[in-house]
Amino acid sequence: MPELPAVRRPSGELEAQVLAALWAADRPLTPQDVQLALGGDLARTTIATILARLHDKGTVERTRAGRAYAYTPTVQDPAGLAARRMRTELEREQDRSTVLARFVSDLSDDDERLLRELLGDGPANGQAAGRQAAGGQSGGHQ
Repeated sequence: MPELPAVRRPSGELEAQVLAALWAADRPLTPQDVQLALGGDLARTTIATILARLHDKGTVERTRAGRAYAYTPTVQDPAGLAARRMRTELEREQDRSTVLARFVSDLSDDDERLLRELLGDGPANGQAAGRQAAGGQSGGHQ
């Protein structure tokens, strides 16, 4: 009987699993630590490659731990990661106003309403909520 081809994982799935292991940890993890946290099914070299790619993207930081590196996430949760990706994409464009305008034009009514609240154009507490959601930073919108 012929072997079935291996099912390919969706793009980014392994990165998401590695990040989840790092987020759940209370200390920096080596590739071997991550391998164990993920059940030991993946090769250590595969995990080391994923961690190196995440480091290249600025998603994790690394420090020497003996002959290996130990990794910690630079963002604390999936929402922070999504925000970083959005910011990175925006920074690649010279015409930021057009990019933002097209982004906003594609939002659902509920998402547009939420964005207005976070920017302070909605309920009175919207501006404070926006700063809180952004980690205390003001986007400069008045």
